[in-house]
Amino acid sequence: MSDSSTLPPARLRPEAELARDALSAPVLARAARLARWAGPGTRVDAGGGLVEEQLPAAAEQLGLSGDDAAAHASEAWRIAVDTGLVEITDEEAGTVAAGEDLALLTGGSPQDVLGVWLTALEAVLADASVPDLDDLVDAMAEGGEVDLSSLDWDPDAESEFLDGVLGNLYLLTVGEEGPGDAPVPLPALAASVIVPSDMGEPSNEVLEQVSDAMMRLDDQFRLLEPVGLVEYQPVDEALMADADEEPVAPVDEADVTRYGMVRLTPLGLYGLRARLLDAGFEAPAVGDLADKGADALLDGTAPFPPAAAHAETELWLAGRSPLDAARELLAAARGSDTGAPLRRLRCQQALSLVGAEAEPALREVLDDAELGGLARVWLTEHGARDVPAPPQEMVFWLTIDTVAAQLAAEGNSEELRALVEGLARQHSGFFDTVWRIEHPATPEVLEAMGRLHPDKKVAKEARKAAFKARSQQGG
Repeated sequence: MSDSSTLPPARLRPEAELARDALSAPVLARAARLARWAGPGTRVDAGGGLVEEQLPAAAEQLGLSGDDAAAHASEAWRIAVDTGLVEITDEEAGTVAAGEDLALLTGGSPQDVLGVWLTALEAVLADASVPDLDDLVDAMAEGGEVDLSSLDWDPDAESEFLDGVLGNLYLLTVGEEGPGDAPVPLPALAASVIVPSDMGEPSNEVLEQVSDAMMRLDDQFRLLEPVGLVEYQPVDEALMADADEEPVAPVDEADVTRYGMVRLTPLGLYGLRARLLDAGFEAPAVGDLADKGADALLDGTAPFPPAAAHAETELWLAGRSPLDAARELLAAARGSDTGAPLRRLRCQQALSLVGAEAEPALREVLDDAELGGLARVWLTEHGARDVPAPPQEMVFWLTIDTVAAQLAAEGNSEELRALVEGLARQHSGFFDTVWRIEHPATPEVLEAMGRLHPDKKVAKEARKAAFKARSQQGG
């Protein structure tokens, strides 16, 4: 992903709901519990971690037991320190006190709570990019330093890999062609960052890389689930067993869920969007434009997928009267710049959501060269009486404008191809007339029709008309 690209808009839950999810996430809940448990007798080592003799009491406070209890308690304490829920008051003495941010979890705003959670998320993401502890211990060189070369581990590359995976998971969640709220198979997610987009059948080497990536992601998503970023069904342990071992139960080889399934939670969607914004991406959210003007709505939704544009427009309309909204939309739709056709298409789509109360606004622009055509369409569709027939030039102008908008929104799509074929078939002498229409996009539209029409004769007529239109415009 390029940080200059605009991503599809995310549909976020209300911040109050997300804050509740953050508070109930095990990572933050445990950190907060230890922060409240800590007192004058709590001691930390030089690195800020709980001293070893206090780990059993911390684990008991968290209700943890078993071999990993102390390790989990230590991790919860580190998150408490990293998020500011606990502050070290005297490094030499190793004493601590409740941090200022601890009060935010109970007395702060939802945004305050989410800010603390985002800090916890960054700490967990950093942990997820670190090799297994056993590997680190084995790689300790003399002098107590880690020999990174022996680990075959590049911290920057590992972090970039995880960011790429999470970025693709975000796109799959917000994109209308993705699974949305449905879980994503881990193999597909791993392949999305390993297999080149132009590769047909993956080679054995690439498939092996995908398999290795799956195993890395399996470990990482197990770490990321407790912070509330994802819901994760781990890889079936039977798949990682030695080939000569007997499976403990019959397995279904066709069951893709055995290879791991991951879903971004609503809280995770919020968190990844915040990280993308910090990284410089355009990562809009549905509702961002609700309090903006119509010009911001039409320009802002121009690159949106249809359903997202529809949702954003509904929120915008909810705060305005139908008549005022229609007048504002129509005023913002004017223009001869390259983005104007798509603005008018978005305007037309927005007006389709406005009731009959908007009729006066549409009648006011019947004689407008840029808006008169779409006004007649709206009035006719809403059953208005005495709608004047459009002049022929207005019909052709609206046709050019519509095709230009479709080109900007979808490119050379199958729907546009069908529209082009229909126009050429329904209007005899279409190309002899349309090249004269004084619309800025006339040459480009005719050139596109020449590319898209399957009939070579018709396509040639379109290209000739495009040449005439360009000559007329001095191009």
